Amino acid sequence: MVFYRKYRPQKIEDLDSEEVRDLLSSVLSSKDIAHAFLFTGPKGLGKTSAARIVAKAVNCEKRKGVEPCNTCDQCISITNGTNIDVLEIDGASNRGIDEVRDLREKIRLAPARARRKVYIIDEVHMLTTEAFNALLKTLEEPPGHVIFVLCTTEPHKVPATIASRCFHITFKKATVEELVRSFERIVKKEKLEINKEALEFIASLSDGSFRDGSKILEEITLFSKGKKITREFVEEKYKRSNIKDQVLKMIEFLSEKNAPAGLRLVAEIADQGMDFKYIIEQLISELHEMLLAQVGIGESEPRSNRGQKLEIEEIKELVELLSKAHGELKYAVLSQMPLELVIVEWGLAKGALGSSRRLNDSPEPSGNTRSVDEKASLHAALSNVGSEKTVKSTFRAEAPRAAVVDNFWQELINKVKAYNHSIAGVLRGCILKSYDSKKLVIEAKYKFHKEKLEEKKTREILRKVSEEIAGSPIAISVVLKMEGGV
Repeated sequence: MVFYRKYRPQKIEDLDSEEVRDLLSSVLSSKDIAHAFLFTGPKGLGKTSAARIVAKAVNCEKRKGVEPCNTCDQCISITNGTNIDVLEIDGASNRGIDEVRDLREKIRLAPARARRKVYIIDEVHMLTTEAFNALLKTLEEPPGHVIFVLCTTEPHKVPATIASRCFHITFKKATVEELVRSFERIVKKEKLEINKEALEFIASLSDGSFRDGSKILEEITLFSKGKKITREFVEEKYKRSNIKDQVLKMIEFLSEKNAPAGLRLVAEIADQGMDFKYIIEQLISELHEMLLAQVGIGESEPRSNRGQKLEIEEIKELVELLSKAHGELKYAVLSQMPLELVIVEWGLAKGALGSSRRLNDSPEPSGNTRSVDEKASLHAALSNVGSEKTVKSTFRAEAPRAAVVDNFWQELINKVKAYNHSIAGVLRGCILKSYDSKKLVIEAKYKFHKEKLEEKKTREILRKVSEEIAGSPIAISVVLKMEGGV
């Protein structure tokens, strides 16, 4: 049997959340026990287990204090799921008004053998509005021999009229200490050799869920084949050994707008076979901590000096970009691509690789967006020994021409962004090599940029947008910048 079922809590003392233990002990020690409970919280925190403990506590034949004995017929049958007076109902499968009406008819009958009938409705938020209305009638005037325990992961979907008639207990995500307490109970009974650092690391992978943590512990136990389990062993199996350091490095590269270094780090992560979904989530989590620290909430001292160059507005922009990349992972052909595009777009937007924004800020045009032909033509005109009038007219004609090219490029990027955010980011990393009314040549600095722009879908977007701006069809080509080229 799997760990999380084999070691399911069987009494209040086994529950690893101290707050839940104290609340249940207080309620069950009272003479007048509530007729309805509402257990809410994320998955895997023991809501259903706690509901069964309540059922045993109110029906135990040898109960001393608040704890069930777990040895009498009632406790054993409830533990085995064979007690006919304790019913567990799946709200998702029995969500209609007919099922609730049938339930209302049956609760009128006295218990067959137990002291109280207990109805545990799991995922109660899945009930229809009509079913909730029918259930409300029962909760308003409940028979004395019935107790309801409603469990849900989505309390906001439970009508206020229902919630107000229940004793509400919130199951919060487990802390590392609570998770380790749960694991130690399993370790002791399974006689496993594992150090506390390994248990704490497993707890960090569990997302605050007792069930998820138990499953990870079980997997690690199978991998170990009877050997002592250390933190290093768990890190190796779950490929999380240096994720924290890599996340902090990535934050540092982003704060420095160092796109090449960021892309190299992404390549290393991809080679190690790590989960980019997890990497992006950790990046967002780290930025969240930095944001709170910036406004004086959370840790008074930053956990790392890396990323201190980021302002609040920059953190906000990065979180938005990473959140978008997180959503695009599901459809990405290459799992690293969404994060790479974030790095490139961020680096270019902030002037890391020489974007058009940097051109506009410089006192003299750098020529990045001018065509080679235009430079040659201007040089020829200036070299001409003809009249001063010729030179002046060339300057007057050339200045607005450069402005037109720059404006076209910026407008192209802005309009493409409305179609696809990622393609716009790639364009910011490229240079407008040449443009006239019939032909557009884009120079890509990286091979994967060129490949992205040459995809059928991308070319169609570029064709449509450029035609919309120019007012006539334009031939588009993409070339790769040669190393050492101008």
